[in-house]
Amino acid sequence: MKAVIMAGGEGTRLRPLTSNQPKPMMPLANRPMMEHIVTLLRRHGFEDIVVTVAFQANQIRTYFGNGAEFGVRMVYATEETPLGTAGSVLNARDELDERFLVISGDVLTDIDLSAVVRFHDQRAAMATLALKAMENPLEFGIVITREDGSVDRFLEKPTWGQVFSDTINTGIYVLEPEIFDHIEHGQPVDFSSDVFPAMLEAGKPLFGYVAEGYWEDVGTIDAYVKAHQDVLDGRVDVEIPGFRLGEGVWLGEGSEVHPAAKVEGPVIIGDYCRIESGVHLREYTVLGSNVRVSADAYLDRAVVHDNAYLGPGVRLRGCVIGRSSDLRRGARCEEGVVLGDECYVGEHAVINPGVKVYPFKTVEPGAIVNSSIVWESRGARNLFGRQGVAGLANVDISPELATRLAMAYGTTMKRGSTVVASRDTSRAARVLKRAVMVGLNAAGIDVNDLEVATIPLTRFQVRGGRSSGGITVRLAPDDPQSVIIRIFDSTGLDINEAAQRKVERLFYREDFRRALAGELGDIGFPPRTLEYYTAVLMEQVDLDGIRDAGFKVVLDYAYGAASFVMPNVLAKLGADVLSVNAYASTRQGLTFDRWQHAGEVGELVRAAGAHLGAIIDGDGEHLTLIDETGRVLTDDEALMALLSLVVTTKEHACVAFPVSVGRAAEQMCQQAGARIIWTKLSTPHLMEVAAGPGIDFAGSQEGGYMFPRFLPGYDAVATLVHLLNLLALTGTRLSKVVSSLPTFHLAHEGVVTPWEQKGMVMRTIVERTKDHELVLVDGVKILYDDGWALILPDPEEPVTHVWAEADGDAEAKSRAQEHARRIRQMLR
Repeated sequence: MKAVIMAGGEGTRLRPLTSNQPKPMMPLANRPMMEHIVTLLRRHGFEDIVVTVAFQANQIRTYFGNGAEFGVRMVYATEETPLGTAGSVLNARDELDERFLVISGDVLTDIDLSAVVRFHDQRAAMATLALKAMENPLEFGIVITREDGSVDRFLEKPTWGQVFSDTINTGIYVLEPEIFDHIEHGQPVDFSSDVFPAMLEAGKPLFGYVAEGYWEDVGTIDAYVKAHQDVLDGRVDVEIPGFRLGEGVWLGEGSEVHPAAKVEGPVIIGDYCRIESGVHLREYTVLGSNVRVSADAYLDRAVVHDNAYLGPGVRLRGCVIGRSSDLRRGARCEEGVVLGDECYVGEHAVINPGVKVYPFKTVEPGAIVNSSIVWESRGARNLFGRQGVAGLANVDISPELATRLAMAYGTTMKRGSTVVASRDTSRAARVLKRAVMVGLNAAGIDVNDLEVATIPLTRFQVRGGRSSGGITVRLAPDDPQSVIIRIFDSTGLDINEAAQRKVERLFYREDFRRALAGELGDIGFPPRTLEYYTAVLMEQVDLDGIRDAGFKVVLDYAYGAASFVMPNVLAKLGADVLSVNAYASTRQGLTFDRWQHAGEVGELVRAAGAHLGAIIDGDGEHLTLIDETGRVLTDDEALMALLSLVVTTKEHACVAFPVSVGRAAEQMCQQAGARIIWTKLSTPHLMEVAAGPGIDFAGSQEGGYMFPRFLPGYDAVATLVHLLNLLALTGTRLSKVVSSLPTFHLAHEGVVTPWEQKGMVMRTIVERTKDHELVLVDGVKILYDDGWALILPDPEEPVTHVWAEADGDAEAKSRAQEHARRIRQMLR
């Protein structure tokens, strides 16, 4: 006996979950609803199945195929236009030449189908309807039967005054082929409202069988959530994938649950999930496959679909999260919230009860969402951030994204150009760099692969190797689960905003150049890059003077690629070096706290009687300094110390600093007859200015320093070599340089500012401070007699930053707080 599964519905009441998938494919207990129906049919001996499809039919065909994987034979009948329940079955008439059963593909049930068929046979019926007693029958069609089971009346969605029975039509029918004589061809026809009433009026043998068992029309979000609870409570007999542990916990293959996580059953955890320390999964929570729940998250009655990422401290209560959604630290979804597929919810955003967010939407960090997001969206998040393309490895930054990004970047160049590629020591970077090289080759770009290398070495090779650009993949310094893809232009500098926008346009349109087989790029390995780098660096300093000084240095490599570079350099300097963490680590799951390590280096400096200590970060860009007394210098102190040495040893020096650097820099330059150029806070702009003619030194307040005559980019190795050279030239100790620095007092405040109000805030500040002298290089810098205040919107977060300087710490803090208070008043 054959069965017909009706799977053509759009499931409009389940949107946004069904916005981009047919309702029968909605996961229920980690399997599509229709798969539960197929399993039920096979259990009752129905092995030949006809599936009527319409809305997004390919998703159903792709998943089920010919049915062999599910132990049945499946064929498909496609509706080109909506035909109704009876019309869709008529559309499959060629496959139905004998008695058959009809069932919806988007319900949850364990009704005994064999009993329905037996009842049909016993009554010699033309049509038998499976009926179910329901507590609230108002939303369904009521069927009233006589004592022998024959149908007496139909009531479609009655009022309570019309309810003379509680038996409703489940949409499960056993039909004889003669039923087709009562279905009009080519017109939308329904069984319940058209065919069965007509048959009843014509006196045809029409019966209703009141079935036992479970039946639920999963037509709304509330019903969808309730169906999961019924599955977990065992009220319906369906197969739940995974291994059942005690207390009603189902655990999928390859899933990891941290011992410090708390799981209160009943709960379903799908395949290859990862539940981190401090997570609390409460009852009726269902996780799909490959869901990652980060530390201290709390989930209560939440249904989370496949491939979702839940950041640290996320709170979900009675909500549904669509496939591949990304919820960041502290995000919260309240009762009744529904997120469609591939939604992004920023840090500490709150989505209030009942809100629906349609697929592919972005909720900004810190936002409070009170109404549904259907059309509104900022669009895709900016691809490029402050440092490059950053995100969680294999979540935001997948191999597919890395390949597409590289193809977009390669498309901006002439075919046959060469790009230098490198990575850090991590496995994540290794995987993604390979994807990057594939994308570049596919766009017809050759790759010079440095394999593991520091960022400065990569820049150096780009500048000296006749390359059109460079690209490097590294772990984020403050998050070992995140990666950053940095892209360089032909000068070795980070590509500017115009180039970023060009790459973004190509990326989002997928408007890539695809090279033919004979035009695909090649991969090469440039020789002696490290030797050339060392030789050119040594030409920049007084090598004999450094050797004569006989420096003793404690050096922490932070497990990074600089451990490959420095031995070559140190061999030329003749310094006595005590190395710490001098090996390359994959750094998977390792966070390097530079201030903690700096304290340990300080102790070693004192114990060894060294001249100074230094930490080179894993990327080789940033440097942390420790003087000979073991005192760790702040980034501001290190910047001022290097500036002091530069302007002391170089007449009429020219330096470049971001506008947030304190007045001490101006004072030192004025006293030494040096010139200072102010730049934006962005690293690409600082490097662009540093690459200009005549710049002797540039630096940031984050431990990044440049000696542009060698390389106009942050380079910790070059900075350390130049520092030793400057100390040798002046014959002084680092502690003495620091002690002679003028005092400076800086403070910082941050004000949460919605994106749409940032422009208003900056315009209002300019209007209200027009009586003051302003510097408009980056943000609004308001000058006072005893200092300044800088107001600057954050380019990536809904925050406005306030920096302030004054004659004392208390005054600087008060000034920053005052401007922050004014901004909050503007927002109110």
